[in-house]
Amino acid sequence: MQPPIIKYWRLWVNEKGISSQSLHALNNHQQSVFAQGAAPIWCARHSTVESQLVTLILMPGEVFTWHENPAPQWIMTLRGHWAVKTMDGTVVEMGPGDISFGGDQGTFNQQGHCSWCIGDLPTQLLLVHTSEAPSWNPC
Repeated sequence: MQPPIIKYWRLWVNEKGISSQSLHALNNHQQSVFAQGAAPIWCARHSTVESQLVTLILMPGEVFTWHENPAPQWIMTLRGHWAVKTMDGTVVEMGPGDISFGGDQGTFNQQGHCSWCIGDLPTQLLLVHTSEAPSWNPC
């Protein structure tokens, strides 16, 4: 069986300071025992850096002004739907189970991206601020 991969959207900044988004993958999963006494499962460790857990709730009708992510951060959509627009015009819509990495620090005029809730229900996001971005792996 082929090792599984988990896809995620990555916000990044090009050499001109323009933010963009592209699809990447968390890979290198191997069958291993994750917890003592449990059967082997697919597992991969992707980071060992210091992190902080944050939750956000985006309310329907709110459109956030252009801004950079406050820190390199993993963003997981728990409930609801939302969209992110980067400076290059790319718009990505995400829903429950979708993952994004916010690495748009250092954009021209600190513009970064804008984001908003889609639909009539609040969007719940789980963020993991990290002390550094993952290594660049264009997929």
